[in-house]
Amino acid sequence: MLSYRHSFHAGNYADVLKHIVQVEILSHLVIKDKPFTYIDTHSGAGLYSLSSEQATKTAEFSEGIGKLNKSDWPELESYFKIINSLNADGELAVYPGSPRIFGKDKRFIVKAEDGYEQLIALLPPMSKRGFVLIDPSYEIKSEYDRVVETLIKAHRRFTTGTYALWYPVVDRSRINRLEKKLIESGIKRIQLFELGQQKDTIERGMTSAGMIVINPPWTLFGKMKELLPRLATVLGRDDVPIFRCEELVGE
Repeated sequence: MLSYRHSFHAGNYADVLKHIVQVEILSHLVIKDKPFTYIDTHSGAGLYSLSSEQATKTAEFSEGIGKLNKSDWPELESYFKIINSLNADGELAVYPGSPRIFGKDKRFIVKAEDGYEQLIALLPPMSKRGFVLIDPSYEIKSEYDRVVETLIKAHRRFTTGTYALWYPVVDRSRINRLEKKLIESGIKRIQLFELGQQKDTIERGMTSAGMIVINPPWTLFGKMKELLPRLATVLGRDDVPIFRCEELVGE
């Protein structure tokens, strides 16, 4: 089980991975001058203060976004552009959550309801193009099963949509089962990107985090293949970089 109040963890290495993938997917979608639908099933706050009591207590951002210098990562220009637009004079004071990374738009609708049920109800979207981010807390063990069940149902209703599922590695066996269920689901085009700070352990706490993407942009895998070894070297705690960049299911 993972207790995950995000104000303690904003800007950490898991956020960096999640938001890099999110920005890459969104950047691909806006290339075409056609509407698309964005659904965030578990959105939290749009902006987090890195000087808050919660953030300074753990200081996880110092081992995440705090370790990345924009000048060293030209391929992450869009990601840093969002962060810098919220921080004056180049000082890292706040970090955006997933809703803020997407942007401000009067067409946004916020609902305080079951994100899984609402996702199924909203599919397929009228736009016929879409991106779904599923980012639960996993505080309940059954959530590992529910995310897979929901993804399979959602894909049946909207097969051409892009789906990104964030997951924490606290118990590797749970992630193995999650992957196995998705592989056996019949869904095609599934990629996995994982970034770790340390090797798996039976001790309490998250050692890695990952993103599973269904129907990814054609550019995503190549970019992550280049980025992940570097990110793992800079953000990891072990001598050996810990990361995964895998195609779970092809065409």
